[in-house]
Amino acid sequence: MMRNCLIITFLSVLVMVPINLDAQKVVRKSIRQGNKVYEKEKYTEAEIAYLKALETDPTSKEANYNLGNALFKQEKMKEAFEKYQLSLSKETDPLKKAAIFHNSGNSLMAVNDYEKAVNLYKSALRLNPADDETRYNLAVAQALLRKQQQEQQQDKEDKKDEEKKEEQDKEQQQQQQQQDDQQKQQQQQQQQQQQEAEEQVSREKAQQLLDALMQDEKDTQEKVKKLQMQQGRAKNPEKDW
Repeated sequence: MMRNCLIITFLSVLVMVPINLDAQKVVRKSIRQGNKVYEKEKYTEAEIAYLKALETDPTSKEANYNLGNALFKQEKMKEAFEKYQLSLSKETDPLKKAAIFHNSGNSLMAVNDYEKAVNLYKSALRLNPADDETRYNLAVAQALLRKQQQEQQQDKEDKKDEEKKEEQDKEQQQQQQQQDDQQKQQQQQQQQQQQEAEEQVSREKAQQLLDALMQDEKDTQEKVKKLQMQQGRAKNPEKDW
């Protein structure tokens, strides 16, 4: 539950602030003007009015706090939180400090910073234990914090599992690559051996063919020589008287 941000009006205690009376009047007027338009939900105009007050008195806890509320309504959570802290550093009233802690917690809840919000709500309850709204917000923040932590732990485990799977996939890819390389090398060796064997067969066949040709040539020459010898005997026959 997010309570409506409490607007702090300009208090008479500000006469203790070391600024001149004219400056005090400017600050009071600007804060009243900001409060008026804030109640009409004109938060941008309220922001401008509170900033005008802070130009005159940057230390005004009322202007800083109310500016924080105007920024909160515009969902400018970071800027709102900063203004709450400036107001907190000047505030001495326990109940008002509790309200600042409460709204600071709300601004952090809006940006999912549950752990810090829990601490701020606890600080508010220490100053105002009767604030049931803060107690409710604390319970919500604690529940959301537990859920956030569980999700973060789950994300961490999922990431670890994913990294493990990626490592396993990488190892499998490396093993597959090694197997592919070995298979490729074996194929290359087989192809080389087959090529060498074919070349050896080709050389043997060529030699056999050459040997056959040479044998044919030799046989032919022998036939020619024999034929010539036979013809020579036929030309010079011996007479038989």
